[in-house]
Amino acid sequence: MWKDEWNLSSKNIVPLQPLTAYLTARKYGTISYDFSHSAEEMLIPQGQEDHSLEAYKLLQQGVQQQQAGDLSAAMKSLQGSLALFQAVGDIEKQAQVLSCLASIVYILRDYKSAISHSQQCLSLTKDVANLQVIKMQVLSHLGNAYRHLGNYDKAIESLQECLKLAQQLQDKQSQVAGLNNLGLVYKALGDLPQVIELKQQSLEIVRELQDNWGEEQVLKNLGNACYALGDFAKAIAYYKQCMKIADSLNNHRSTIQVLNNLGNACYALKDYAKAIVYYEQRLLLARAMKDKRSEGQSLGSLGVAYEALGDYAQAISYYEEGLELARFLKDHHSEEQILTSLKKACQALGDYTRVMKYQLQAKTDKK
Repeated sequence: MWKDEWNLSSKNIVPLQPLTAYLTARKYGTISYDFSHSAEEMLIPQGQEDHSLEAYKLLQQGVQQQQAGDLSAAMKSLQGSLALFQAVGDIEKQAQVLSCLASIVYILRDYKSAISHSQQCLSLTKDVANLQVIKMQVLSHLGNAYRHLGNYDKAIESLQECLKLAQQLQDKQSQVAGLNNLGLVYKALGDLPQVIELKQQSLEIVRELQDNWGEEQVLKNLGNACYALGDFAKAIAYYKQCMKIADSLNNHRSTIQVLNNLGNACYALKDYAKAIVYYEQRLLLARAMKDKRSEGQSLGSLGVAYEALGDYAQAISYYEEGLELARFLKDHHSEEQILTSLKKACQALGDYTRVMKYQLQAKTDKK
């Protein structure tokens, strides 16, 4: 569970989104806000010299290509724009272009280039008051890139500076981003108490912002962190709060995840009856959503929970349903696991005829 804690939607950072869409999760688990200029700021000013005019056009083109996902073309446009802005000495636009380039190479997992572009940008924004938002963005990219490269000290230094700047600007949304990104570093270091502290700070802010979607995600992450720390009772409390919000938002996908986490936490506390309640709820929801993967997982979890209660007959019933589903999905790995569970449960009942039956099926499947 811990490995999936920050996997909000299995996507990576996509820069240049509207600032209001501030709690955005991406492929590597990194949470980021957009600090880019608005569309009005991107308008090409009138009366510019040829070099400046071409630089603005290339910048605007690069941003549009970046938003469209054509990163190769965006890089080419932005690099051309950067060269022209450097020729005319436009510091602000150079910083903006470098910020965009840092975003692109980060998405492409070129973390060393992301660090290089970010550092160049920071050297330009150092003493320029109206470039603090861009500075905040590149500090975020810088910290996240250092984290991916395993340089956690520099990652923390950059992200703390980013968070401090967000606090000075009283930008609550960016504070949430900074706290979450810092949390990722401490997670990588295995410092779970620090992760929880940062997530609790984040929870206070998203509640202040009345952001139900953000609150739901933070509560889920807090539950996961407490689970990883072995504090299952506290994990359950956070999961219950999370599920209440998910239900109000009709976020069934999140509810399916949290029901599984609740069942696992109750199982860890040896409250098998309560675990079964949550697993059964998940099974019903998975079937309603036609989510075969979650249905199969729920059937397996129910089998394990009933085994823990000593009700092997009921466990076998769920395992057999899971076996049928695994075969329907042609999921051979799950099929092998279920056959192993069936053999053990039948052996516990002393039903050796069925033990031999499933053992023969396992051998047949391997051929």
